[in-house]
Amino acid sequence: MQFTIGKLAQGGGVGVETIRYYQRRGLMGTPARRGGDGWGGGVRRYDENDLRRLKFIRAAQGAGFTLEEIGELLALEAGDDRVRVRHLARQRIDALDDKIAQMTQTRAALARLADQCAASDKGPCPILAAFEP
Repeated sequence: MQFTIGKLAQGGGVGVETIRYYQRRGLMGTPARRGGDGWGGGVRRYDENDLRRLKFIRAAQGAGFTLEEIGELLALEAGDDRVRVRHLARQRIDALDDKIAQMTQTRAALARLADQCAASDKGPCPILAAFEP
């Protein structure tokens, strides 16, 4: 099956400019234009492999990988370096654990402020006071 860039974008749940950005970053290839009158006309056609790659990039981003890390994962996909892939995954897990710990602390602090705010209707609200510089 062949896709225009618009259909590829739609299939991957992104905008056309996102695909162009991935192409500029080297994460996706840019197929040659086909057809036209020889003056730069014609349409680029993408295939199922391009759609699969686009979905891979989006899923990896959803897992928190940076575009640099995704580029490395895509390069590793062609090889057999599972050790490096596991290392990248463990780095991402550590970063997520740090983020979860930070968010848990933030949630606990906000819950305490909400309880303090609910305890009295007099004076400044503790939540608003906590955000003042």
